[in-house]
Amino acid sequence: MRIAALVLIAAVATAGMACAQDQQTLADIRQELTVLHVEIQRLKREFSTTGAPSPNLAGSSVLERVDAIEAELQRLTSLTEQLNQRIENIVADGTNRIGDLEFRLVELEGGDLGALGETSTLGGDQGGTSVVSTPTPAVPPAGGSEELAVGERAEFDAASKALDEGDFQTAASLLANFEANYPGSPLAPEANLKRGRALEGLGDTREAARAFLASFTGDSEGPVAPQALFELGAALGRLGQIDQACITLGEVSVRFPSSDSVSKASQEMAALGCT
Repeated sequence: MRIAALVLIAAVATAGMACAQDQQTLADIRQELTVLHVEIQRLKREFSTTGAPSPNLAGSSVLERVDAIEAELQRLTSLTEQLNQRIENIVADGTNRIGDLEFRLVELEGGDLGALGETSTLGGDQGGTSVVSTPTPAVPPAGGSEELAVGERAEFDAASKALDEGDFQTAASLLANFEANYPGSPLAPEANLKRGRALEGLGDTREAARAFLASFTGDSEGPVAPQALFELGAALGRLGQIDQACITLGEVSVRFPSSDSVSKASQEMAALGCT
């Protein structure tokens, strides 16, 4: 059944983690946590029904039907216990492995190992499910919106400073390196927005538009999303793609009606002659 396939996938994925521990980088660990999260989400979908139940409760008499119902209940109870045990084993193993990954992540980032707490149970509260624990310390889940690698903020600030000073070439280069060094960074949307502005300063409007698009798609509901969408529409207008520019700029007020970017988008639409 599908649950067995998921168990096998999770086992293979976590076994691969153990083999590559010694060569792992920060990006590797973040990727492993993402893969593990996806597998757990797939496991949760096993609790969703796929069709109407069709138990065999036929019988020519009341007693035969009662016997059939009892047999079906016993079968379902046994199957439920087996699946529950499998899930408990996956949760226990996954929790322990996440604890190990988080411990190694703190070591890589130079965090305080003495301040670590207990790893949160994989998948959330299990309602009394017993989970085997290990003495491995843990930190809050990596990949949270505020988790930054060592040097990540410093590199971002250096690029921002270059942009503020009008050194567009240095800013564009630093921000491109930032994107390559910290894939999936919480600062990525803002970094792409600033990289687009740096490229605009260099006169490379086409690449700037791509950077603005990357910023918006990286977090379409984030704090810089309205500005990124406006900048994308304005760049498309400068590239002569008036229809696409008008559509994009019009989306600013639709998606972010309370944003400061709405008035700028309206002014740009008027300048482009959008109808």
